Amino acid sequence: MCGIVGAVARRDIVPVLVEGLKRLEYRGYDSAGVAVLNGDIKRVRRVGRVAEMEAGVRAENLQGEIGIGHTRWATHGGVTEPNAHPHVSQGLIAVVHNGIIENHEEKRQYLRQLGYQFDSQTDTEVIAHLVHHYYLQNGDLFLAVQQVASELTGAYAIAVMAKDQPGVLACARMGCPLVVGLGEGEQFIASDISAILSVTRRFQFLEDGDVAEVRHDKIHIVDRNRQPVERKLHVSDLSLTSLELGSYSHFMQKEIHEQPKALADTIEPILEEGFSPALFGAAAAEVLPKVEGVLILACGTSYYAGMVARHWIESIAKLPCQIEIASEYRYSETFAKPNWLVVTISQSGETLDTMEALKFAFSLGHDKSLSICNVRESALPRASNLVFYTRAGAEIGVASTKAFTTQLVALFALAATLAKLKGQLSVDQEKQHLDALRLIPGSVQHALNLEPQIKLWAERFYSKHHALFLGRVLHYPIALEGALKLKEISYIHAEAYPAGELKHGPLALVDQDMPIVVIAPNDALLEKLKSNMQEVRARGGELFVFTDLDSHFTESEGVNVIRTPRHAGVLSPIVHAIPVQLLAYHTALQRGTDVDKPRNLAKSVTVE
Repeated sequence: MCGIVGAVARRDIVPVLVEGLKRLEYRGYDSAGVAVLNGDIKRVRRVGRVAEMEAGVRAENLQGEIGIGHTRWATHGGVTEPNAHPHVSQGLIAVVHNGIIENHEEKRQYLRQLGYQFDSQTDTEVIAHLVHHYYLQNGDLFLAVQQVASELTGAYAIAVMAKDQPGVLACARMGCPLVVGLGEGEQFIASDISAILSVTRRFQFLEDGDVAEVRHDKIHIVDRNRQPVERKLHVSDLSLTSLELGSYSHFMQKEIHEQPKALADTIEPILEEGFSPALFGAAAAEVLPKVEGVLILACGTSYYAGMVARHWIESIAKLPCQIEIASEYRYSETFAKPNWLVVTISQSGETLDTMEALKFAFSLGHDKSLSICNVRESALPRASNLVFYTRAGAEIGVASTKAFTTQLVALFALAATLAKLKGQLSVDQEKQHLDALRLIPGSVQHALNLEPQIKLWAERFYSKHHALFLGRVLHYPIALEGALKLKEISYIHAEAYPAGELKHGPLALVDQDMPIVVIAPNDALLEKLKSNMQEVRARGGELFVFTDLDSHFTESEGVNVIRTPRHAGVLSPIVHAIPVQLLAYHTALQRGTDVDKPRNLAKSVTVE
């Protein structure tokens, strides 16, 4: 879960590397470093944020026309300068790496027998020494990296340069994202197009097994069989302003407030097409009518979106639906279900656990797959038969917000489309669902307008050490999401339970120091939920209730109420996601934590 950037040009590229690392800091921020060729390999590394490294770059007046940079999320070895990238072998080879090399111990032992010394605890230094070993044999960096790539086991994206080949970068990808940016007489590489969007809008996405030689005036790519290949050229329409904070204090705040537009943009094609297979790609008209069940694979926040979707698919489409945590599914003893659709959900489209889970599903015999993703041309969409791209725009904050709510829209569209194909959705019902979707951006804006009230709640939350979130059926996943957001960015321990489970154990935790957040929409379970709330009040717990405008709740001692818009029916989870996001955000502000870069976490989880 690290960020890589590189460039080869006929100008000083250090400013490009530093700016690129700033834009990649969401991928890791334990340490950062750059290395350039300027006669010798010149390197600056610092523990901490990119700003610390940038100060070092200025102090040393670092300059060069070819270079690589890295921002790290520690896996092998602690957060120390010797473990920071780039790693250098014998003053000749410099390497940056994202991912985990599973056979690094075996290779380390082999290299020690060859006389190599290790200065770090990382698996990456193994790559540097292996490249050096093969480079001495053939004198060709591109060939040396191909040889090394063929021997590595695990997931990686690597970029390499050699002291005596000053016009060449070599890079390779297996399981971790890597993109090549095409300029005029200069070329770039990065983990994410956002890192180099200021210098080019033309990109080639490397595929698993690819090794590329990047020079000023050409790019040469070979596949895993070492055969020359051409990768499709993509021109990005992503705006640089979408990557800037603007008037907001944090990216999380910005992205919470961007949700009305993100939802409207994601809903637009659904309103135009209706609930049609065309929403999911050219092959969907053939694939979706054959679907007899749905298997959802996802992690974290995306998993909670899948939990909501399971209710929609079973209640609207009348199809069985199974949801699995991707990192667990790939190690389970299970079997393929004929004519089930495998749905993967991922903001980045590069989540390694989800990608590996999809491969496992294919190995079992599943052959129908749909990716719901926010990043075009990422790995999961490329590996899937069908795709629905959410239109959330760039999401930089580590804690996902607008990606989650737009995923819910996509999943609802899938449920309704399957229902229509199975004869479970009448014309009138389709119109009602489309009308409800049309109202969602406005309802979300209404929920955002509650921010001043939620901020006051946060002032009472920030000193707490624990919190409990409750919801029922469709809204239990929103309780889970609220608890996740709170612990992610405020570091308050939080748990979520179906409200009916209180008496089966969690009630033992309730006392006057345990705030209880309740998702209480005006639905058929409201009265039962009120009974669950009385169980809390009887034990001295204080309730913080998010309910609907048209529900009958009154505040009283120990019962605090904030009213969201009128009940949005089956789409209510989308609206109720907003207040729990805001509560987490403002609680974190009160506690003084780093909202966008919470400790120990990174945005794109590209390691197991």
